[in-house]
Amino acid sequence: MSEVNIKIKTATSTDLPGIVKLQKENQIAQGGSLSAELTPEQIQEMMSDMPQIVAIVNDEVVGFLLTTSQTVNKKRNLAIVDAMFTSYNANPDSYIYGPVCVSNTQRGKGLAQLMFKELLQKEPNREGILFIKSDNEASLRAHEKMGIKKVSSFKFNNADFDVFAYLFPSHES
Repeated sequence: MSEVNIKIKTATSTDLPGIVKLQKENQIAQGGSLSAELTPEQIQEMMSDMPQIVAIVNDEVVGFLLTTSQTVNKKRNLAIVDAMFTSYNANPDSYIYGPVCVSNTQRGKGLAQLMFKELLQKEPNREGILFIKSDNEASLRAHEKMGIKKVSSFKFNNADFDVFAYLFPSHES
């Protein structure tokens, strides 16, 4: 990576406005590929429950990787997430990985992989589950490159989605 000022860290409430801004810029309506929009309150609740990872360049949030425990997810009743869990029988302690987003200016620099590596350090030995729209080639390639395996697929609102899961053991003993 050419930029030495990239910082990958666990998000705090001071990062919340940057996460919300980046999320808004990458909604499908804006030409992006994020299909859901989380409220600041939902993201704050996720922050108090699990590590949310951000990439910062020059004090600006240029990437985020959000995670949700099944406990917090059950409060939300999101039909697409229910469809994912119906198609794949996950570990009871598993968590939902995503959404993940990198700003247009920082794509192709490996930020998604760096944020994923940081997440694995915070949540080792725990299964993560995610879904990706089957036609999102860039996301499919990026996640396969990280070693995340396709385990299932489902249809939702006339669209096809692939389910991926990972469980990487901690390298510390």
